[in-house]
Amino acid sequence: MPLSINREVFITCAVTGAADTASTSRNVPRSPKEIAAAAVEAAKAGAAVVHIHVRDPETGAPSNRHDLYKEVTDRIRQSDTDVVLNITAGMGGDLILGSAEKPLPLDPRSELLGVTERFAHILECAPEICTLDCGTMNFKAGDTIMTNSPATLRALSKMMTDFGVRPEIEVFDTGHLWFAKQLVKEDLIEDPVLVQLCMGVPWGAPNDLLTFAAMVNSMPSNWTFSAFSIGRDAMAYPAAAVLAGGNVRVGLEDNLYAAKGQFATNGQLVEKAVNVAENMGARIIGPEEVRRKLKLTKR
Repeated sequence: MPLSINREVFITCAVTGAADTASTSRNVPRSPKEIAAAAVEAAKAGAAVVHIHVRDPETGAPSNRHDLYKEVTDRIRQSDTDVVLNITAGMGGDLILGSAEKPLPLDPRSELLGVTERFAHILECAPEICTLDCGTMNFKAGDTIMTNSPATLRALSKMMTDFGVRPEIEVFDTGHLWFAKQLVKEDLIEDPVLVQLCMGVPWGAPNDLLTFAAMVNSMPSNWTFSAFSIGRDAMAYPAAAVLAGGNVRVGLEDNLYAAKGQFATNGQLVEKAVNVAENMGARIIGPEEVRRKLKLTKR
């Protein structure tokens, strides 16, 4: 991979995610008020984009309630801090088989929604970016299969393009990137193409640099990408992403710690990423420059 340092970097902060992390660190925001406050904190620390999931305010469990998304986005927009809103459209594709011996009936924790229902909160909240998990994979350490069929991805891509929201193509493995190219070829996703390389998530692409380099090199040069890894390797990836010509994602969705044994806040993780990028000679760009770069529609 040739040395092609990105000199103008934007940072995305994934502020809460959908994993069972709220029970580990109280810094993981749960309520709409906490999630919105974390997004504003991240923006003030240097994040141009905030990636939003919502949680049950009482239990901290992941949620797909539209009223929670609406409250979070309203609170962020009513703040005095400008930031690009990126809302997940990845909920509703969780397939959990009964057991290895008897896969049917499905585990009742499965959540399989149609594309209209999966996209409804995007229509209601009207963010500038929403995510498109571009494939199916065995997901993390449990029994969950993240399901996104070609038909589902084609339908969601068309909905996003027709609505005027920019898809952030979430790529967890090489086949996902292959299908992303197909969606672009079929004019279901328009330029400028935005990709998030999701490294080190079991059981997708491992976060070793050879795999990362292969994925970067297989993307068209005019695509814009960010990259992240999870856990203890998360804070090494800002350097890898910038060095490879990309942008940066950090946040409590991906990593709970600022240092060994020290729980982080979203703002602290963004500050660390800013320091890494600036010490590499990059300039951190803000939300208005990101909007121009990605041709985003602010609503």
